[in-house]
Amino acid sequence: MDEGQRTVLFTLVTLRGIRPYRAFSAEYARVAAQLQSDGHEVAPAPVARHYERLLRFGGLKTGPHVPTARVLEKIFQRPIGDLLRSAAEMPELEREHSSQAISPPVLDESELLMAARDAASHAGEAAALHLDEMTLDQLQDDLVQLARRYGCTAPAEVYGGANSLLRMAQALLERTRSPEQQTRLYYAAGQASALLASVSFDLGALTPAVSFARSAAQYGKTIGNGPLQSYAYGMMAFMAFWDGRPSEAVRLAKSAQQFGGLGDTARRRLYTIEARAHGHLRNDGQTQRAIRDAGEQNSGHRDELHDDIGGEFGFDAARTAMSNATTCLLLRDSQSAEDSATKALTLLSSLPAPEQPIVVSGPAAIDLARARLMRSEVEGAQEALAPVFQVPPNWRGSGMLERLTAARIELTRPAFRDAPAALALAERIEDFSAFSPARRLGATSPLAIEA
Repeated sequence: MDEGQRTVLFTLVTLRGIRPYRAFSAEYARVAAQLQSDGHEVAPAPVARHYERLLRFGGLKTGPHVPTARVLEKIFQRPIGDLLRSAAEMPELEREHSSQAISPPVLDESELLMAARDAASHAGEAAALHLDEMTLDQLQDDLVQLARRYGCTAPAEVYGGANSLLRMAQALLERTRSPEQQTRLYYAAGQASALLASVSFDLGALTPAVSFARSAAQYGKTIGNGPLQSYAYGMMAFMAFWDGRPSEAVRLAKSAQQFGGLGDTARRRLYTIEARAHGHLRNDGQTQRAIRDAGEQNSGHRDELHDDIGGEFGFDAARTAMSNATTCLLLRDSQSAEDSATKALTLLSSLPAPEQPIVVSGPAAIDLARARLMRSEVEGAQEALAPVFQVPPNWRGSGMLERLTAARIELTRPAFRDAPAALALAERIEDFSAFSPARRLGATSPLAIEA
C-alpha cells in the first residue's frame, strides 16, 4: 500500500509497533477498559477486516461509531477525522517520531513469536475467505441457463432470476479474497446486469435499462473483459436510437467495436446495431455498408460470452435477419424488409416450437406485416400477424409494441381510411397493445414509430 492509500492511523500504529492486528487489539482492549471504568461507553475492538479498512484511506464509506471512535481518539490523542485522513497530508508524523526516538527498539523472542503468530493468523483468515468452487460453478451455470432460455421465458420471470443472481454475485464478492474468484464473480455480476438491462428494456423501462447496461460495462472494465464491455456498449447504442438519439447510437456502436477479444458473433451484432442507427438517420449508404459488414463476419473467431454462452448474448442468423428487416423498413424498402423478415421466420421454423424465441419471432412477424402494409396488402398483413395476436400479455415487450405502433400508423394512410379490413386490423392492434406490460410501464418510442 503506497503512502497515498494509507491513513494517519496506519502511520501511527506502525510507528508505535502495533501494526499487527493482535497487538492493536490488545492495546485497544487495554484503553477501552480504562475508559469503561471511568463510565464511558466503548465498543469492542474492530474485527480484523474492519481494522484493515481503517488503515486504508477511503476504505470506509462512513466513519466509526462514537464508542469505537472514543477509544481510538484516546489511544492516539487525535480526533477521529484526523486519524482517517491520508497519511500523505501529514508527513510531519514520521519526523516527530524520529526526533523523539532515542535508540532503536530491542527485539526479543516473544515479539518475534507474536509477529509470526500474527502472520499465521492473517494467512488463516485469507484462506477462510475463499469460496467453494462449486458455488461459483453453480452461479455461472444458472446464468448460462437464464441467458439461453431468455427468448423463451416471460420477461418478469427473467427479471426475477437475473436480479437474484446479481445479488448473489455481489454478496459472494464480500466473502472471498481470491483474485481469481473475484474475477469470476465480477464477470457473473456483469452478465446478470446485462440480462437485467435487456429485460428492463423489454418491459419498456428505459431508464433502469440504461443504468443496468452501464453497470455491466463497468463490471467488464473492472476485469478487463472486452466482450462484456462490447455487449454493454451495444445495448446502450440500441437504447440510444430507441430514445431518439441515433447519432449517439452510431458513436456507441463504433466504440463497442474497438474492444479486444471479440468474435464474429459480437462484431455481427454491433454492425447490425450500427446499421439500424444509420437507418434512423436515413443514411442509406452507411446503412447498406453496415449490413454488408455484418454479413462478412466469418473469420472463425469466437468469444465466450457471445458464442459459448450465447442465448440472449448471441446473435444468430435469424436475429440478424429480423433486425435487418426493421432497418429496411426505416428506409421504406418494403421488399428487402419482407425478404429479411421471411428469412428470419424460416430459420426459426426449423426449431421445435418451445425453442422458438418469441423476442425474435414476434418482431419478425410484425415487420413482415408492416412490409406488406406498405404495399397495401391488408390480408397479407393479417396473415403475418395471426401468430402475434396469440402471444400472451406478459410476453408483449417493447420490441413488439414499437413495431405494432409503426404498423398501426401505416393503417392511417388515406388508402386504408374506408377499408373495413384495415379498420378492423387497426382496432385489433390497439386492443392487443393495451395489455402489454411495456405499455403499462409507459413505454414510448420516438423513432421506432416513424412511418
